[in-house]
Amino acid sequence: MSTIEIYTDGAAKGNPGPGGFGVVMRSGEYEKEISSGFFYTTNNRMELLAVIVALESLKRKRSQVLVYSDSKYVVDAINKKWVDKWKKRSWLRVKNPDLWKRLLKVLNEHNVTFFWIKGHNDHPENERCDQLAVQASHSPTMEDKGYLKKNTLF
Repeated sequence: MSTIEIYTDGAAKGNPGPGGFGVVMRSGEYEKEISSGFFYTTNNRMELLAVIVALESLKRKRSQVLVYSDSKYVVDAINKKWVDKWKKRSWLRVKNPDLWKRLLKVLNEHNVTFFWIKGHNDHPENERCDQLAVQASHSPTMEDKGYLKKNTLF
């Protein structure tokens, strides 16, 4: 079984505002792109959701996966084990606990290694993910129910 490379990016205009995520997945000669746009969300939620959706789309469990993201928020939370501390503290004062819980669940299904890459640095896959995320944010079709539920006024 070959290793799966996943490149991700998220975008939000206004933060919060319209947002989207973009994913490029590659394994051998196979390549897939995924993107979605949301009416009202944040950049960090889109960065997280990009990784989650990519991992959830994998058909084989226990896949060897390399995730490349320009989000220190996502990569450091995993690599520096911040998310383990957040979980132990019952997610107190943690933003986006709904997505962190969802990510942890899907991480348990695969062998995943995270790498940070500098954004907007002419990295072809990162640039493509950025294009997909920005394009999706310009024509949103979905609601980020986790964000809306937490931040609703009524």
